[in-house]
Amino acid sequence: MVVTEFQKRVYAAVSRIPKGRVATYKGIAVRIGCGSPRAVGQALKKNPFAPDVPCHRVIASDLAIGGFQGRQEGAAIRRKVALLAAEGVRFSGGRLVESGRLIDKGG
Repeated sequence: MVVTEFQKRVYAAVSRIPKGRVATYKGIAVRIGCGSPRAVGQALKKNPFAPDVPCHRVIASDLAIGGFQGRQEGAAIRRKVALLAAEGVRFSGGRLVESGRLIDKGG
């Protein structure tokens, strides 16, 4: 398996998200000097290091759940919600309940 330098930067940033907290795709992009939250999402879709690289802790800038394992709905998203719930991060109506769980306040 080949992991690109960009993916390594994404995975390193995501690895620093503490349990019970979330970051946004945009926040990760800003943190690593990338202008594309979508590129961050694409790197996470290919994450071979889960759960050590906790990609389930990355959500959309509008505080929606975002994607997981390349999916936007269905079983993968239910699993992401369950993983986050087990860490105390809750969603209601598809949005993060406690904005204080977000580590990158700028979105």
